[in-house]
Amino acid sequence: MKNLFSAALFLALAFSLSSQRVLADLPVGQPTAPVSVGGEVGTALNLDLAALAKLPRQRVEATAHDVSGTWDGVALADILRTAGVPMDDKLRGKNLSLYVRVSASDGYRVVFALAELDPGIRDSQIILADHHDGKPMDTKEGPFRVIAVGEKRPARWVRQVTSIDVLRAPDK
Repeated sequence: MKNLFSAALFLALAFSLSSQRVLADLPVGQPTAPVSVGGEVGTALNLDLAALAKLPRQRVEATAHDVSGTWDGVALADILRTAGVPMDDKLRGKNLSLYVRVSASDGYRVVFALAELDPGIRDSQIILADHHDGKPMDTKEGPFRVIAVGEKRPARWVRQVTSIDVLRAPDK
């Protein structure tokens, strides 16, 4: 009876440890809230992983803080087009005063001129990534992250993105 109890205790402990190991290997940080897209948009959006997966995908290779990798996601330009933001031929005149503010869960914010994101004006690869090296990102990096390929300093590589807002620069 003592051996049976010891064996049962051993199995329970082994199962508990293996469950913890499996849970530790699962991607942490699956979105509890989607990324909101708002401000001067035709249609406000709330993008979760499923919604982002329906948009045209891009894969970029880049290096930041001595870490190289491959990120998969959607070009910010495609997200903005989906939200009805003036892009391509409509991005001229007063629309050139629009800018995009990307905000993170920790309060970090960066700004891109809308023209920086339009491939008709500038060759740049700026994506909202949801995968790094083929895997969903953990809570430290994601679940969503802006990757701005080619920037000498990755200061606008925003982790844990919560919102993307299109705003207009004031006249004065």
